[in-house]
Amino acid sequence: MIKNVTIVACENSDFVKPKRMKYLQNGVPKIWDMVEVHDSVAILLYHEERNALIVVKQFRPPVYLKNNDGYTYELCAGIVDKAKSLVEIAHEEILEECGYDVPTEEIERVTSFYTAVGFAGSVQTLFYAKVNESMRVSNGGGIDTESIEVVEISVEDAKKFAMDESKAKTPGLMFGFGWFLENQL
Repeated sequence: MIKNVTIVACENSDFVKPKRMKYLQNGVPKIWDMVEVHDSVAILLYHEERNALIVVKQFRPPVYLKNNDGYTYELCAGIVDKAKSLVEIAHEEILEECGYDVPTEEIERVTSFYTAVGFAGSVQTLFYAKVNESMRVSNGGGIDTESIEVVEISVEDAKKFAMDESKAKTPGLMFGFGWFLENQL
């Protein structure tokens, strides 16, 4: 439950750096405000024994400002803020958030794309991995003070879930589900 919400100015952050770009476009002076952010990885997980896609549900303050709930459904994901390869970061995120120890050679790179292009322009790299109970080493849920719920969506319900506007979800989840339904069935 979320309580005692206060919003203050962000004066110093390790995660976002506000910037203003001034430029000429076709001879017209322009200004664009943006933030510099970390790139990220996201992993679409398919549970072979349950015929289900595994996603995470967590609180996101910017979404809270829009819907007074703030909980979103997302692919397992994390920022690129370590001196490790993208697949190594993906492996860590799967382990931390969802509790599966998937060998890096079994994590497949799907593609990368730009996110939040109007204000951040970060690159997210999408990976795909199959999991089963023999890979489970914990219940997941994140590390430190993270509060992440692991959710399974049956493949049969995936399209309906992706299109359900009553559930806040990311474009990466919707794209990942579409990719899976088109390429893995």
